[in-house]
Amino acid sequence: MGVRKIPSLAEAVRSELRTLFGPRVLLSRSEKGVYRYDAILVGPEPLAVVLPESREEVQALVRLARKHGLPLVPRGAGSGLSGGAVPEEGAIVVAFTRMTRLELDPKGRTAWAEPGVTTARISEEARPYGLFYPPDPASWRTSTLGGNLGENAGGPLCFKYGVTGDYVLELEFVDAFGELHHLSRQAYDLPGLLIGSEGTLGLITGVRVRLLPLPRHRATLMAAFPEVGALAQAVSRAIAQGAVPARLEFLDPICVNAVEDYLGMGLPRGHALLLAETDGDDLEVVQEELSLVEETAEGLGAKVQKARDEKEAEALWRARRSVSPALGRIRPKRVNEDIAVPRSHLPQVVQGISALGEAYGLVVAQFGHIGDGNLHPNILFDPKRESEERVWELAHEIARVALRHGGVLSGEHGIGLMKREFMREAVEEGTLEAFRTVKAVLDPQGLLNPGKVLP
Repeated sequence: MGVRKIPSLAEAVRSELRTLFGPRVLLSRSEKGVYRYDAILVGPEPLAVVLPESREEVQALVRLARKHGLPLVPRGAGSGLSGGAVPEEGAIVVAFTRMTRLELDPKGRTAWAEPGVTTARISEEARPYGLFYPPDPASWRTSTLGGNLGENAGGPLCFKYGVTGDYVLELEFVDAFGELHHLSRQAYDLPGLLIGSEGTLGLITGVRVRLLPLPRHRATLMAAFPEVGALAQAVSRAIAQGAVPARLEFLDPICVNAVEDYLGMGLPRGHALLLAETDGDDLEVVQEELSLVEETAEGLGAKVQKARDEKEAEALWRARRSVSPALGRIRPKRVNEDIAVPRSHLPQVVQGISALGEAYGLVVAQFGHIGDGNLHPNILFDPKRESEERVWELAHEIARVALRHGGVLSGEHGIGLMKREFMREAVEEGTLEAFRTVKAVLDPQGLLNPGKVLP
């Protein structure tokens, strides 16, 4: 008699996954390959990729993973910039892109959405009712709400309107035991614990968010400064005088030159650009706020161009939206840092990062949501010519600049894998231990997005 072959754990799991999810479990190398990546890092090939379509299927998947002791890595559109959705070996990737139910309540000014709903879709469907959803990360047409919740994403509107977590009214999630919970923000703010936790404490399956009325008026300007330090001073002064722009974005000269090479928009080469937009229902107040920014900018040597209408405003904002593809033409790879610092320290921080780039001999382009001190220094490099080890050394030094000036490691991109080890310098050991205690209580087997956030 022959020896009966005993199925391996991987084979047994794949068989169970096929039974539960049919064609919505991906097992071939070619199908799983794309799920190794986010927008910046790559990991090993996962054991399987599952595309659930309901909260019940998420529960079943968690229970299967718990039975076999397998890690689960939640994933939205894969547009993250810290490695938060990158799998480890033997993990099951939970891709939420099939969970796309969206229900609007225009009278209550809320929306119920599943995690696979794209950020832009909420505002697009709310617009006919005179409403919008303010959080607007740069990837808002592709990024999903689940990913936004995991990172507590912001965007250009975050200075005035806040970030993703500021709009959450209710949260539904599946815990590490496969149980479903529906939480409000009364008493203990448990939704606040999950928002920004990068899928390490639970798998979000639904959320109710606030919607706001669309403002009746907007006004936009672009100010060109001779250098970034003066731009940062202008931002700090304008806000100190009471300006609260809806959007306040900046591009350093490297970004400006790259966008001009890319689009030929007639941008002033060698200058740093500030883009400001004010909005509201009172036209006079909207224009007064923009004038504050204009006067402060001109006082520090800037040349100001004001948009005369919506078409001109859209043309000005095109420059900001084009930064990422434009930078890709300078070097084939980049590390996108994401720090946030007090506004009063902006000039020193921006200048300090520029000096670091020169010292390391690497191209560092800076842009971001300067109104709330959220900067995105991008280290551009060619791995064939430049040392990746030095790139990551520089990324660590940029993080240290933020910490020295009272800032934090991440404004909206999260910690993920990229900055996990930086946490030892950013957070005292007692606080890290408190984080570990929370993780151990909510995920005792350590199966939810393991290896992320905590060093």
